[in-house]
Amino acid sequence: MSEILRARLTAGALTAALEATPDRLARLVEGIEAAALDAAPPGEWSTRTVMAHLRDDEFMVMRLRLERMVAEQSPVLTPFDEQAWAASRWLDRDERAQLLEDFRLQRDAATAILRRMPPGHWQRLGSQPEIGTFDLQWWVEHWVEHDVNHLEQIAALLGRPVPA
Repeated sequence: MSEILRARLTAGALTAALEATPDRLARLVEGIEAAALDAAPPGEWSTRTVMAHLRDDEFMVMRLRLERMVAEQSPVLTPFDEQAWAASRWLDRDERAQLLEDFRLQRDAATAILRRMPPGHWQRLGSQPEIGTFDLQWWVEHWVEHDVNHLEQIAALLGRPVPA
């Protein structure tokens, strides 16, 4: 687990961490040649694929689960098959600038919900077959950790440090 989640963060700190990811990602891939964005060891995702995953996962999984947990009482959330997504994803929106812009747009929509959410909603419950039952606070902590893991993944692929 990354340092950011060693202690349970406040709602504001978690939201701020999510808000920071688009800028951190942009700094991480700044100046990288297209060939380097597409390079990956066999069987692993390239930087470009990880960027597309962050963008698509934002609206297909992360924000959708957030919205359902805010709007419904204890929704059962559908698992997401990352491998099926990677095998069949739409590749025509994968230019670096487009990926960054689309990710920022999706993230802004998600964090706007978090910023307006009543404090009591952080304890609302949801469940997913492979995870079990969890509250919204845990879900957002997981979301921040997901960001950190993918930023670290990209940094390793590019041989760069993760920007603060």
